[in-house]
Amino acid sequence: MNEPLIVQSDMTILVEAANPSYEKARDLLLRFADLEKSPEHVHTYRITPVSLWNAAASGLSSNEIVETLQSLSKYPLPQNVEHEIREHTSRYGRLRMYSTDDGLCLVSDDEAAILHAFNHPSVNPYIAGRLDARRLLVRPDCRGRVKQALAKTGYPVEDLAGYTAGEPLDISLREVTASGHPFRLRNYQRAAVARFHAGGSHSGGSGVIVLPCGAGKTIVAMGVMAEVKEQTLILSANVVALRQWIDELLDKSNLTCDDIGEYSGEKKEIKPVTVSTYQTLTYAGPGGGHYPHLSLFSERNWGLIIYDEVHLLPAPVFRITAELQARRRLGLTATLVREDGREDEVFSLIGPKRFDIPWKDLESEGWIASASCYEIRVEMDPDRRLQYAVADEKNKYRIASENPRKLDIVLALLRRHRDDRVLVIGQYLDQLHQIAEITGAPLITGQVPNTQRRRLYEEFRNGDLSLLVVSKVANFAIDLPDANVAIQVSGTFGSRQEEAQRLGRILRPKKDGGRARLYSLVTRDTKDQEFGANRQLFLTEQGYAYTIMSADELLAELKGERPS
Repeated sequence: MNEPLIVQSDMTILVEAANPSYEKARDLLLRFADLEKSPEHVHTYRITPVSLWNAAASGLSSNEIVETLQSLSKYPLPQNVEHEIREHTSRYGRLRMYSTDDGLCLVSDDEAAILHAFNHPSVNPYIAGRLDARRLLVRPDCRGRVKQALAKTGYPVEDLAGYTAGEPLDISLREVTASGHPFRLRNYQRAAVARFHAGGSHSGGSGVIVLPCGAGKTIVAMGVMAEVKEQTLILSANVVALRQWIDELLDKSNLTCDDIGEYSGEKKEIKPVTVSTYQTLTYAGPGGGHYPHLSLFSERNWGLIIYDEVHLLPAPVFRITAELQARRRLGLTATLVREDGREDEVFSLIGPKRFDIPWKDLESEGWIASASCYEIRVEMDPDRRLQYAVADEKNKYRIASENPRKLDIVLALLRRHRDDRVLVIGQYLDQLHQIAEITGAPLITGQVPNTQRRRLYEEFRNGDLSLLVVSKVANFAIDLPDANVAIQVSGTFGSRQEEAQRLGRILRPKKDGGRARLYSLVTRDTKDQEFGANRQLFLTEQGYAYTIMSADELLAELKGERPS
């Protein structure tokens, strides 16, 4: 009875964190279940339809899932759990979509699944007719809509209808970069490219690659571009990320400035490879409700659309993507978690998860830095605790997040890490301005012009700066390979993907092989601590443990350290 799991009838799984088999169980569960909460002793996972569809799309069978649970569970599986696993897993591929002489068809060997699709009120508007007991004709402009609707009814479609050829693009990757360094894809990057491309067959060409920050998602995307060899639209998180894409393409491929266009608030270039931002595309124009820049999707005959940070995909881009199902679609992310719960729409409109690898595997191979995570619990002054007690729920979080006592901890940690490259990251601008003023460090927020941001990032990279204070604009796609310490003073409520992104800022391998350190400062016994626990879930799933310390314990430890 020393197995680590208890599988419950509501599809949750309790895992003993202290069990000797915990790490093995965690890595196996990661393939088909999502971590929900991770208190100190017992972690809770949940099996969901989307987690099972992604498992099935990756080739994992229901037998393998059931046998994994049986081998690790203290008690027999509840009968309904085994039934639900087999039912949901079998639904992926039960409905398939093909392009035939009759048109776009939904096909199934299961006549009941066809009847379900034909008669369901949310699906039927997209159906042009019933060809026979096992085939439905889909309206040609509704390929995405019907997949979206069917996923919400619990019937994900395996899309094998193929892709429209885009305009050819002569792209290849260099063996020596333009900056003079040897270059080739790592083994796992080549595996990710191959899994997505699938030899050019209809079984590939759409889906999501999940890799940690610093593991080279951009490189994987360029590998896909070199396989597809068609004109490409790249959507990125912000202008800094956009220009990093352009720099990487110029450095590591045969493309030139004539081949690559920037489509942003500052420039409107459309070229064989065009890089834009979600913010530009979702600019609503005067009066709102109209998105003039969404026309970029139809400006050229794109053969590939790349969605960087796909977990950020905004609603207007979801809508236009539903109409672009004949284009190859590649999503890139460090975590498929969406705080709005729209994972099923990423699955149906971008495609299933095609490749994933545990962060700790990459760490053990030296592709990302080893990291230590700390949660520092800070007390609140009595007057502020009274203010917290009478505040509404939203203001409770802000009052706790901006706890002035956090500043003492920031300063103490900066003294400890005086010889390191440090990012202080937060959500609230007043708090960040105060830290920047006291430390004398530059502050980067959304109001700082892109040219100034790039200059400050460059000064940090070349060693002229060793400390930056940054808002959430630094969550995504900033390339600061020597950053090795992050101090998080506040965050976006309980955002799991934000925590992953912030650790990702310091995960690039260090020249000296040193460890990265993430300190998360939370106010004890408040919403700040509660949301902090939720933020940690994804990283806990990836094998990172948080060392929890009180502020007094940390200060005593720092006081005992010898000056460097």
